[in-house]
Amino acid sequence: MTDLRRIPPRELPEETQALARALIGYVLVRWSAEGLAAGRIVETEAYLPGDPACHAFTGKSARNGVLFGPPHRAYVYQIYGTSFCFNLSSEIDGVGAGVLVRALEPLEGVEIMRRRRNVESLRDLCRGPGRLCSALGIDRRLDGVDPLAHPELWLAAAPRPPGKIRKSRRIGIRQAAYRLLRFYEAGNPFVSGPARLSPP
Repeated sequence: MTDLRRIPPRELPEETQALARALIGYVLVRWSAEGLAAGRIVETEAYLPGDPACHAFTGKSARNGVLFGPPHRAYVYQIYGTSFCFNLSSEIDGVGAGVLVRALEPLEGVEIMRRRRNVESLRDLCRGPGRLCSALGIDRRLDGVDPLAHPELWLAAAPRPPGKIRKSRRIGIRQAAYRLLRFYEAGNPFVSGPARLSPP
């Protein structure tokens, strides 16, 4: 079994791009009545202050308020009316920005993930932001929690050092899509998106 020790406060950077890069290799852990499920983060995207693609760009609201709070809080929002996305807030308190976690390499609770997703393929369980939230049972009830302290959703230490980290343009957005703010572990088969955007 993977060592799922919670990382200590202040281990992660606050600046958005630095956080997006640093998260590669850490483990996202979810505990629920169904059991424990966890995956190693292999892909992220940075959404910077003043970034037109960031949910904080139009100002603070009931929906995006977590992005303006302290760094490293879970920002969970719904897309397409059915799926959720998991992010971490970044920057200092009062500045709206965040990091989207796009893909995980499944480590623990694979059968739980398969039941939730109704998918057998290990590679496809958490390859994409909506898929990983479904596999881990993450929804709006976890919006705003502190993954450095919460009993049901937390970040654990990296089980091994990450491989080479590359970056590309972000996926699935129109505003400022050209910016190289997507980070991924090169050669990892669990990375999402078109292969042409993820050269090894």
